[in-house]
Amino acid sequence: MSVTLLAGSATASVALTQSAPAAAPAAAAAVPAPTAPVENLIVGYKSSATEASSNTAAADDATAKGKKAGKKAKFDRRLGTGAALVNLGGATAPADAANVIAQFRSDPDVAYVEPDTRAYAMAVTPNDTEYAKQWDLFEPTAGMNVPPAWDKTTGSGVTVAVIDTGYVAHSDVAPNIVAGYDFISTASEARDGNGRDANPADEGDWNATDGECGAGSKASNSSWHGTHVAGTIAAATNNSKGVAGIAYGAKIQPVRVLGKCGGATSDIVDAITWASGGSVAGVPANATPAKVINMSLGGPGACGTSYQNAINAAVARGTTVVVAAGNSNANASGFSPASCNNVINVASTNRAGDRSYYSNYGAIIDVAAPGGETRRATDTPGTVTTPENAILSTLNAGATTPGAEAYKPYQGTSMAAPHIAGLAALLKSAKPSLTPAQVESAIKNTARPLAGTCTGGCGTGLADAAAAVASVTTTTPPAGSFENTTDFAIGDNATVESPITVSGVTGNAPAALKVGVKIAHTYIGDLKVDLVAPDGSVYTLHNRTGGGTADINQVYSVNASAETANGTWKLRVNDNAGGDTGKIDSWSLGF
Repeated sequence: MSVTLLAGSATASVALTQSAPAAAPAAAAAVPAPTAPVENLIVGYKSSATEASSNTAAADDATAKGKKAGKKAKFDRRLGTGAALVNLGGATAPADAANVIAQFRSDPDVAYVEPDTRAYAMAVTPNDTEYAKQWDLFEPTAGMNVPPAWDKTTGSGVTVAVIDTGYVAHSDVAPNIVAGYDFISTASEARDGNGRDANPADEGDWNATDGECGAGSKASNSSWHGTHVAGTIAAATNNSKGVAGIAYGAKIQPVRVLGKCGGATSDIVDAITWASGGSVAGVPANATPAKVINMSLGGPGACGTSYQNAINAAVARGTTVVVAAGNSNANASGFSPASCNNVINVASTNRAGDRSYYSNYGAIIDVAAPGGETRRATDTPGTVTTPENAILSTLNAGATTPGAEAYKPYQGTSMAAPHIAGLAALLKSAKPSLTPAQVESAIKNTARPLAGTCTGGCGTGLADAAAAVASVTTTTPPAGSFENTTDFAIGDNATVESPITVSGVTGNAPAALKVGVKIAHTYIGDLKVDLVAPDGSVYTLHNRTGGGTADINQVYSVNASAETANGTWKLRVNDNAGGDTGKIDSWSLGF
């Protein structure tokens, strides 16, 4: 599969440990037939199959199935997820590739098979410099309220992997760079004279002519997309130059997967595996595994099994995975990796607080962040009419190969995603014990309503860095609080309520009612947690996120300004599955 950058250029994919791939979900068999030439297939065998662990068996199987389909098929290598990469001997017509795919799908030992498609960067370029122009960090209308968070954390101790075009040297990012890796396996696409190596330098992703990267592709200059993303996350700050990074105490690990004509899913899957601390054959172990991965890239189509397996494995290792929703002004459910589970899916907003005109949307969006607009929706496509309303970050002035370092504003969900990756780093630094599910909950539960509008769905709202950090660093109920410390057992498929009676408070509850929740439970993905006001109004705090992680220990912020403060409030917990139980340990209300 292939992915593209989502406001610049990029590809994404996450990886599992190098064991036999998990069985594919039922939907895996419904992967659409290829519509473009295919060079490679990704084949996942069931754990019981010999081919799942034996390269020799996998090679024999690929050759046999290719012969049956009348095509040459050859085992290439084992991916970090355990899946097999099968080479079809060059660009293969969609119909011929479909015949080979059909041979694999008919084999009961095959869990899934899908084309190794490509991803491409999706950024838009304009121009200029300095912190005062970074409205996305501090403006009250549509900024992410970052400066107050710096009083508590700057991201120190956290490494963020930027899986992208690599990194071109920039003095405003260099102090925070740690060793990365180049996962582009094809030398012509890498443009560095070889395949994979330990140098993630961005050699440029330009296209010299129209059609060079397939029908409809256009000639373009290099985007230097990964360097722009890196600057938003962790540009050096308080150094009297350039821009400020959101988590400027964190480290950036450049992981190169996008080169000429985008990047391959197989390379991206291995990159995510390695970045999160997993092992990939032939690649040295990652000395500084990332606790946050940013993937500002994507492509059309629902999330494939290869992506999902890689993401699940990264999250299981404790790495939070942030992805861009896409720039097609369409439902994000039709794009990957935005439609994968276990990610934080980020939509883009503009300086007025509306959904950016290009941003994807939908029920699968988790949260929104500033992505900017270098032009208005009604302006001529390709023009740059409002550079001041885009996201300013580090870049390079070279048209194709690297030139002088620069600062330029870009627009896109590629720019929104690193805002959330930076915030995730702040949270992990402030509270290292946070799981990826808890990082996601903290960001989503403290988001504020958009100042403008979002047609189609922008998740829980605009991320608020200060509120999110406060929610994980507040350890005791604030003054003027009420608390219930009585244990209430949570049974399988049962609902339980714990009451707090509030009295002596004048008027209505605040717009930022603090709800402290401490639940001991072995599988919080089973749980729906609601705050029930005295009049019966329901405010959802947690809705079956977090998968198999244990326990909720968090302070939520709820706009309860429409509710009379005095009366009996309830914490309602609904368990929606069997096999795991727990208890409400305590909860509080802070007025």
